[in-house]
Amino acid sequence: MLNRYPLWKYLMVIVVIAIGFLYAAPNLYGEDPALQVSASRGAEVKLETLDLVNETLNAAKIPVKHAAFEHGFILVRFKNTEDQLKARDVVATKLGDNFITALNLAPATPAWLNAIGAAPLKLGLDLRGGVHFLMEVDMAEALTKQQEQMVQDFRSELRTQKIRYSGVRRVGDQVQVLFRDEADQERALSHLRRQNPDLAFTTEQKGDELILLAALTEAKIKEVKKYALEQNITIIRNRVNELGVAEPLVQQQGAERIVVELPGIQDTARAKEILGATATLEFHMVDETADIQAAADGRVPPSSKVYNDRNGRPVVLQKRVILTGDHIVGAQSGFDEYSRPQVNIKLDGQGGNKMANFTKDNVGKGMATVFIEYKPVGQPGPDGKRKFRKQEEVINVATIQSRLGSQFRITGIDNANEAHNLALLLRAGALIAPIQIVEERTIGPSLGQQNIDSGMEAIGWAMLVIVLFMGIYYRAFGWVANLALSMNLVLIVGIMSMIPGATMTLPGIAGIVLTLGMAVDANVLIYERIREEIRNGRGVQQAIHLGFDRAFSTIADSNVTSLITCVILFGIGTGAIKGFALTLGIGLSASMFTAITVSRAIINLAWGGRRLDKLPI
Repeated sequence: MLNRYPLWKYLMVIVVIAIGFLYAAPNLYGEDPALQVSASRGAEVKLETLDLVNETLNAAKIPVKHAAFEHGFILVRFKNTEDQLKARDVVATKLGDNFITALNLAPATPAWLNAIGAAPLKLGLDLRGGVHFLMEVDMAEALTKQQEQMVQDFRSELRTQKIRYSGVRRVGDQVQVLFRDEADQERALSHLRRQNPDLAFTTEQKGDELILLAALTEAKIKEVKKYALEQNITIIRNRVNELGVAEPLVQQQGAERIVVELPGIQDTARAKEILGATATLEFHMVDETADIQAAADGRVPPSSKVYNDRNGRPVVLQKRVILTGDHIVGAQSGFDEYSRPQVNIKLDGQGGNKMANFTKDNVGKGMATVFIEYKPVGQPGPDGKRKFRKQEEVINVATIQSRLGSQFRITGIDNANEAHNLALLLRAGALIAPIQIVEERTIGPSLGQQNIDSGMEAIGWAMLVIVLFMGIYYRAFGWVANLALSMNLVLIVGIMSMIPGATMTLPGIAGIVLTLGMAVDANVLIYERIREEIRNGRGVQQAIHLGFDRAFSTIADSNVTSLITCVILFGIGTGAIKGFALTLGIGLSASMFTAITVSRAIINLAWGGRRLDKLPI
């Protein structure tokens, strides 16, 4: 019989719409103004910290909706932003600099929806408010680090090949190797050129000294810069996630810059502290032949350098770097067998091989762990750039007891809190090169709310005009189209809420408004086709069947071409264009389902299989 769906199709429509409603439902509950407390270096968020926060807020007579310790940080919810702002001031003052106290917005989704993974739409910076940074990577420092690594590699390779040299040092943007014998120079040139095909080598002679110069080629410079940018993007994203700032936008802009957007974060100073913090480790051999007092007075062997431990005492270490923090892939704080704090380090394959090869020949010798931070110095120069000072501190000196591999531990840390935070920063990664913020913007939550209100008003007016037109022009069938259109809107919101990483922006709202007009267009094509079949003398049931059947190809063609455009926009676009393309693409896909399947299911239930002389269309 024409225009009757089997039971499974009706059940499918009900299930799809029910899932759409379920995952769109969290958006009805909104968000609570919240305070997020996380730890910085030297501190740890514990249940005692939560008690202190609650006591502080009670003493200040600030009402709290809910406070909990979750995922390593404290989240305190308030009923309004006024209480939130007051709480930030008193809590930040009470906890001091060892904790990061940031403003945030926390979803008010019920626990039963959270249990099935339902969450509200992630709102972009233009809707939720937050901070925007444009950051520039210090490529000069990245190249300097590469050249310093070349110095260490050349020394190691020449020693391995037993080629005599009188010195290796970095001079300007080149690495200079000095020889006294021409045969050694030629052997070194042959070996280093074979091992480093991406470097440019030249030779020269000054007096009795034979010099081999190595410089980075243009291709290698581009590779180093690209690597520094990509790694910094990854590390910044990891760091933001590690420290509890959710839903960030971190993406490349140009050849040397990174855009970072943190929706919902209003504390710019704290956000900069999170992003700009750098922490890495270097492992050096202790120079056991050096005279510490002489080194402290400035008489340091050429191959060594004086560092200070955390008590200010000098330690002489060899300049050669055994391993850098770039190879660290995991770090967990814990305690050793004597209940002393430690950090368990896990290295990647290359790092594990380096550590194993080095330590097997140096059992019984001292190895030091150097903690390194880059800190800005002074004000930005005329070009807007800032200089960075490299701060180094020996946190541990230990004797190598046996051959180490890809997993080992470092001790000598003052307390468990510091071990926890050191592990956190190492897990998040060390910036390959320092970064500086060249532009920063704060978008207040009131402006974001204004954009939301404007967007919702646009959607409301669009829906009203479409509903009135369809209801008046197509009568009962028009109201079927309006019902399908409402379900289409629910599906868009539900699907957007389900997709990890999908963010609703102001251009995304524009995509929804456009989708509403394009979605109802499919119903118009079907209904006009039904009218045409009736005018040609077809029976009512046959006209319905042919109307849906013959309009399908036209609807599919128009929507597929639009979807192709959305895919291209999403693939090559950035920011606002991506948001527009995503919502439009989801809306078009949902509209094909609602306009064809859902509309027909409703019409089949209401008018299918009945003997009718005319249709309310």
